[in-house]
Amino acid sequence: MANVMKSAARRTVAAKPTLPPLKNGDRLDQKTFHERYEAMPDHVRAELIGGIVYMASPQKLPHGRSTRLVGRWLTEYEEATPGTESLPGVTDIMGPKSEPEPDECLLILPACGGQTTEDDRGYLCGAPELIVESSLTTESRDLRQKKSDYEKAGVLEYVVVALRTQKVFWFALRGGKYQEMKLDADGIYRSKVFPGLWLDPGALLQRDRKKLLTVLRKGLRSPEHRAFVAKLAARRGAGK
Repeated sequence: MANVMKSAARRTVAAKPTLPPLKNGDRLDQKTFHERYEAMPDHVRAELIGGIVYMASPQKLPHGRSTRLVGRWLTEYEEATPGTESLPGVTDIMGPKSEPEPDECLLILPACGGQTTEDDRGYLCGAPELIVESSLTTESRDLRQKKSDYEKAGVLEYVVVALRTQKVFWFALRGGKYQEMKLDADGIYRSKVFPGLWLDPGALLQRDRKKLLTVLRKGLRSPEHRAFVAKLAARRGAGK
């Protein structure tokens, strides 16, 4: 997927003053929401979750710090894993009643067998393989409404960094339903979809960047990660 997505403007059409503005709690389908969202001023942020509009609240420092660290973790994985891409806060056209803007996501590129696409206007479409939400004031929504939407859409792994309760939840899709993953004996989460993506939840919550990346780099040196990189390369080659 072209890197231009990272810098593409979210709204690409002129404002349509005849359209009613989005309001928190509006019940809309995705197409109507998208049209109205594009007509809103650029500073306005909103999501459609389960057919309900949620207007974004001002972001506090704990959320920003957590999101930045998660982004660093995922970016390092992307750099070591050709055929993957990490994306921060992009609009995702996910379903007929769902258009979220996840804090961070990690996907397998379409050329390597991934399940997302990019439309002709630069929007991400479909379910990324992994989504991470840093939750402060939105913890309940992220663990309920968003979790339900991501489950229905087919997001394979979903991580919620619950800053208020100081806990990290990692859900994996099994038979169409999310199951909460358990920590391994050494206190580490290990992704099943992205081999080598290892997470020390304590280091993330404590903002211990050095420890967080040390654990990740161990995963990147694992045989499982090497095999995954080779698998992605083979998929890309087969598609040419």
